[in-house]
Amino acid sequence: MMAIPSIMWKILASGHHQITTTSFPRRLHQVHRQLSSNIRSASMSALSLQSKFKLRDGNEIPVLGFGTYEMDGEEAYRAVRWALEVGYRHIDSAAWYENERECGQAILDFCKETGTPRSDIFFTTKLKLNNGYSRVTKSIQKSLDECGLGYIDLYLIHGPLGGPQARKESWQAICDAQKEGKLKSIGISTFGVGHMQEIVDAGGPLPVITQIDLHPFMTRSDVVAFCKAHEIFLEAWAPLVRGMKFKHPSIANLAQKYNKEPAQILLRYALQKGYVPLPKSSSKERIVSNTKIFDFSLEDEEISHLDSLDEELVTDWDPTHCP
Repeated sequence: MMAIPSIMWKILASGHHQITTTSFPRRLHQVHRQLSSNIRSASMSALSLQSKFKLRDGNEIPVLGFGTYEMDGEEAYRAVRWALEVGYRHIDSAAWYENERECGQAILDFCKETGTPRSDIFFTTKLKLNNGYSRVTKSIQKSLDECGLGYIDLYLIHGPLGGPQARKESWQAICDAQKEGKLKSIGISTFGVGHMQEIVDAGGPLPVITQIDLHPFMTRSDVVAFCKAHEIFLEAWAPLVRGMKFKHPSIANLAQKYNKEPAQILLRYALQKGYVPLPKSSSKERIVSNTKIFDFSLEDEEISHLDSLDEELVTDWDPTHCP
């Protein structure tokens, strides 16, 4: 006689004495779903600021990043230093932001003063323009020279503008730079499903990450589903909706329930969706506050409710449908 797994004994012991051959599989599915949910919740509850997610290429990425969009000069340097001192180990820059030098210098100075190995800091930057293989190759080298970090942990195509051939040449140049050891992991940003399908159809290496705006008011279910199907990890830029929805009743009510700031609710949502959120702030108080998201969990029903708030809200730019 086949042994009954322990999960089935739990069903039999749960008071359901009239389980039939028809209802038993359904009940088993219900228990399995609940256990899966509990495991996910426990896993998320175990996260900390030092936690990392493993990417498809074997590299690891810290679960919380620090964004530097619209910061330059001294402001960028100071904010990155504060972030590193607080415990962030993931800094997001871009050639377009014109702050790669300041971000890199802040990282180098922090590492030197604290004895922190460079390898402990995950640095991301992005390609500004899709303007041909040779120019992209030069842009990658320029970013390396600007940041001064020796290598780049994650390099992304910043956007799909330029057309299919331009995107193809950019991706090839990035793949070649990765082979040379200049780039550890490679990916894309603000690509739509059609743009990503081009890369899949080409039959070459796939991005390990896509970075795109993700929050309850822009859930991008098509992009998320495509990325999950192809094991492409998701980073969420503008996870705080640029502060536009802090007073939304659903956000405010959850903030009151958990005694948290609206920003912390939005960041916790991103984490529990399996995304790497990239909050930005030049305020030391906010930089600290945005890390206080590992001591509570939203319920599954609350995540589902937040998902239902989707209104396809664009807070900055949206090139996902460009040719």
